[in-house]
Amino acid sequence: MWQKNEMILCFERINKMEMYFDTVCSAIESESVCREDPILREAVCKLTEYMVSGAWLEDYRLDEKGMIPPEIKRGVLSQDGLYNALDELSGFYN
Repeated sequence: MWQKNEMILCFERINKMEMYFDTVCSAIESESVCREDPILREAVCKLTEYMVSGAWLEDYRLDEKGMIPPEIKRGVLSQDGLYNALDELSGFYN
């Protein structure tokens, strides 16, 4: 069972990753992807780390169990959203 402090840290992590996800999605939608943009580069790096570290899967499972309050934005937890966004930008940062 999750303790209150662990859940708060989880919610904070989701909020932070959601901000990075919004940055990436905005760049893709506006077609203004710039390899040298440090904000976009940081967002891609943080989201990639989030996905491969297992933290994304942990947060996703909590969401599936209904343990994340509905007021927390969670687009980053969509099954394909994060993968597709990072895949679309992979050519810029490889």
